[in-house]
Amino acid sequence: MSVATYIAEAMTRSSWIRKMFEEGARLKAQFGEENVYDFSLGNPDVPPPKSFFSTLQSLASQPDPKAHGYMPNAGFMSARTTIAKKVAKDHSIDISGDYVILTCGAAGGLNVALKTILNPGEEVIVPKPYFVEYGFYIANHNGIINLVPTKSDFALDIDAIEKAINEKTRAVLINSPNNPTGVIYSHEDITRLAALLQRYSEKFGKPIYLLSDEPYRELVYDNITVPSILSHYTHSMVVSSFSKTLSLPGERIGYIAINPSMPEADIVMAGLILCNRILGFVNAHALMQRVV
Repeated sequence: MSVATYIAEAMTRSSWIRKMFEEGARLKAQFGEENVYDFSLGNPDVPPPKSFFSTLQSLASQPDPKAHGYMPNAGFMSARTTIAKKVAKDHSIDISGDYVILTCGAAGGLNVALKTILNPGEEVIVPKPYFVEYGFYIANHNGIINLVPTKSDFALDIDAIEKAINEKTRAVLINSPNNPTGVIYSHEDITRLAALLQRYSEKFGKPIYLLSDEPYRELVYDNITVPSILSHYTHSMVVSSFSKTLSLPGERIGYIAINPSMPEADIVMAGLILCNRILGFVNAHALMQRVV
């Protein structure tokens, strides 16, 4: 066989989102872009902010030979500090750049986080419906996806999550606002979930992490607030990017922010930084980090 057995099998169920995107491109070429509405990859229909272009032009015109060189494995501290200030505001917590790492998009960030925490055969609980690539991300690092149902309105079913928890559970991965449903998990449900994971972490004598994939966090309406996992649960990490909010998906500016009150926070950060390097990401573009 020309490719690994797992990859050959994965290819048969590979992302239908990408296939939809490719079909959309074909249809646009056939019928014209104005006649085809593409709901596949979430490519932007509006340009990035004008300030992005002005900052980019200013930085690109500077002849500093180090401007496009290697950066620290965790990213430039100036960018980490800037993002930490945003995280502190969004999540109402005290956090510094020491607990933020730049990544190659949110997808790269999720792979870095999963590589850091998963032992072979450990499980990651994921509520359905979910972003279809999660299964591949988890399998990349020898983990097992454990799918649980949500309620009829797509809200978290905390009882279903509890039934799925076992001694192999290493993490729960949520996505709020959710792709594909658009649901924002409630403050009450996040509070109950945090209490549940704390209880089972103590029971099993090891942390069960809560990972929140949040690229859509700012795309909310009607004055709705997205609850913060960082202010609810000690062993939590937020993975996000500027792909959706600033119309910059191709620039791959992602990050991971961990709860600084995590007892093993420094060890977890060291693990994230190592995995960011050995997975070959290292990391968001140097120029884009300086734009941030």
